[in-house]
Amino acid sequence: MALFKKTPKLDIDQQTISSIISEGCIIDGNFKAPAFVRIDGHIIGDVDIEQGLILGEKGIIRGNVNTKQMVVYGLIEGNIKTESIEVRNTGKITGDIKTAAVQVDTGAIYNGNLSMAT
Repeated sequence: MALFKKTPKLDIDQQTISSIISEGCIIDGNFKAPAFVRIDGHIIGDVDIEQGLILGEKGIIRGNVNTKQMVVYGLIEGNIKTESIEVRNTGKITGDIKTAAVQVDTGAIYNGNLSMAT
């Protein structure tokens, strides 16, 4: 019998989403959230999310992003600071990225500077 049991870490795509900005919604201003967020609408302003962000295929962020982890299927025009980022094949990013871990799928578009740090 093991004293310590390692619990498997869930991928961000499998996390419980606490907030959703649905397609057709537009936020003109900064956005903050404490947990996991999915964005399928548009945000014009900076985004600060404590846990994680999923940017859907129709999602657009025109501003800087700060979060723990993120998956990008949509469009970001701004700088990103995150511990880990996954840019899927439909993802498009224009801006600088500061991260410890990055994954970019074939077909994704990224224009900017990448800074890797632990």
